Amino acid sequence: MQFAEDGFGSRARIGLVYIASSVVMEPEMYAMAPAGVSIHTSRLHLPEVTVQGIDAMMRSPQLEEASRLLGEAPLSVICFGGTSASFLHGSAWDQALTEKLKEWTPGILAVTTATSVLDALSSLGVERVALATPYIDDVSLRAVKWLEENAHPVVSWEGLGVSTDWELAEITPQTVYDLAVRVDRPEADAVFISCTNLRTVAVIDALEQALAKPVVSAVQASFWKCLMLAQVEGAKPGYGRLFDEAPR
Repeated sequence: MQFAEDGFGSRARIGLVYIASSVVMEPEMYAMAPAGVSIHTSRLHLPEVTVQGIDAMMRSPQLEEASRLLGEAPLSVICFGGTSASFLHGSAWDQALTEKLKEWTPGILAVTTATSVLDALSSLGVERVALATPYIDDVSLRAVKWLEENAHPVVSWEGLGVSTDWELAEITPQTVYDLAVRVDRPEADAVFISCTNLRTVAVIDALEQALAKPVVSAVQASFWKCLMLAQVEGAKPGYGRLFDEAPR
């Protein structure tokens, strides 16, 4: 007897430590997910999308609590799903976060969005980057510094100046598309769209066709890396060169 697909994580279960007020990452992951991959989330409070607000969230005991609670489930991999929060103080900060996740969730593979993005750019052979963000300038400049300290010169960047998490999710895919087109330069090897509460995956394929270069988004890269760690091949078609071309 054949039964209908029920969404159970028979191939992989991805754990997501995510921001309490954010609503984009889970549905975008499910949009890309092949059958048999499920997403399970634990959350923590973000006061505001500023350097001070992000820093406060990452130093809160909620981070450890959310991670440990998530780690009670039989997961394949855990991802910290915050871009600015994982690059805020550079790569050493991001690596320390990964080690904390491993400590708090023993036996489960762990990764962050920042690490996923760097691995995605490297896998696509990208050096120079055009950066699109929804952030205020203080946070965007942290992204520029982080990319450049990891050998990805930022040839152009633009932020939308948003400082509240709810507003991030209200930004339309058309606005994201227009921002990415605006920020692109001929000398950029790829466009990177930051933020895991920004709707991006629906426009990646259209952008790659329009710009004739790879487009990497924070959610897309995070999901790609989680699938790789869980040893699950591919995603649904239509979500970018990262899934189609990047070596595994």
